[in-house]
Amino acid sequence: MRTVAEHQAVVAALFDAPQPVRLPTPEALGCATLADVDAPLSLPGFDNSAMDGFAVLAADLASASPERPVTLPVAEDIPAGRTDPLALAPGTAHRIMTGAPLPAGADAVVPVELTDAVVGPGEAAPQVTFTAPIDAGKHIRRAGSDISAGSRALPAGTVIGAPQIGLLAALGVTEVTVGSRLRVVVLSTGSELVEPGKPLRHGQIYESNGAMLTAAVTEAGALGRHVHFVPDDIAGFLSRLDEVADDADLIITSGGVSAGAFEVVKEGLSSTGTVEFVKVAMQPGMPQGCGHYRGVPIITLPGNPVSALVSFEVFIRPALRAAMGLDPNRRSVTARLGGEIRSPRGKRQFLRGVLRSESAGDTVVDPIGPPASHHLRYLAEAEVLIDVPADVDELPAGSSVDVHVLR
Repeated sequence: MRTVAEHQAVVAALFDAPQPVRLPTPEALGCATLADVDAPLSLPGFDNSAMDGFAVLAADLASASPERPVTLPVAEDIPAGRTDPLALAPGTAHRIMTGAPLPAGADAVVPVELTDAVVGPGEAAPQVTFTAPIDAGKHIRRAGSDISAGSRALPAGTVIGAPQIGLLAALGVTEVTVGSRLRVVVLSTGSELVEPGKPLRHGQIYESNGAMLTAAVTEAGALGRHVHFVPDDIAGFLSRLDEVADDADLIITSGGVSAGAFEVVKEGLSSTGTVEFVKVAMQPGMPQGCGHYRGVPIITLPGNPVSALVSFEVFIRPALRAAMGLDPNRRSVTARLGGEIRSPRGKRQFLRGVLRSESAGDTVVDPIGPPASHHLRYLAEAEVLIDVPADVDELPAGSSVDVHVLR
């Protein structure tokens, strides 16, 4: 059997390097920058007030105190957005709002609360009184204090989120070059499958893998498309692949890859000579297949739902994210086992688990559910996958294990 690491390498080789695409900034959400993004301008672009208050020359207030207040005439009213250049004459003050440009000559802003001015809307009073000195530079946002023009705003490899979109928008960047999202078609097979919402007959089950894997694809940052499942009919299966191949960067199937009868995926694709079916030394998820169909990468997963999603996590998600310029790896931590586990020697096992912290600060992982690959309930509860090496068949409680954090 092929090892997990060997099959990971084979799957990764199906994908090309990240392809650059130029997207409007809001549409780049979730994508990764493929090159540094430099600031085309400085932020702030001009000296401005950090407070609602009064722009002054600090030297004019050097002697101010409650006993000897200083009163200055208010020469100008500067709201945010005023564009005409202003200059502050010594011995005067300008009422100024947060974000408004600082007038030339001013070197401090006194918050309105520290004056006798009325807080709130309305025209400025003709004069304002101060009862304390202020340090030069106080409550001023200097031009370029956030970022200066020409400096790096976002390094290559940055995942675009809400803060990054905010920065790019503030810099006036309308488009950004990121790794293209891959279009992934998800298709399940099986004559026993029924669309959720329709009545079940004896021997039938609701189709869940397609919805689950499409969600996993979307969570990974790609564009997932769930295609209606097909019954165990080779001609119908291949016909459906023909329909979707022209509009996909990757096809994922589930079901029909084992060694029994009616394995429509395995039978249908084996004849093409471009898809390889193997056994991988892992549990769950031993039967696997991958290759190309009409030039499009295709990965065939087993049909049991736990096997399908664990296989996606182990093989597809890392390669898919790397092909879009995203970090391929889940966060991994070392934890102590909260209970003993057993594992089939010769197979790398991925058990479901939940994390907890003990009073001593240790991270403990508790295995949940049996290892069988149909237990969706425990898969839904799992926070981590416990990674048990292939040469281990038993681990007592308290043993250190590597776990991959799913959420």
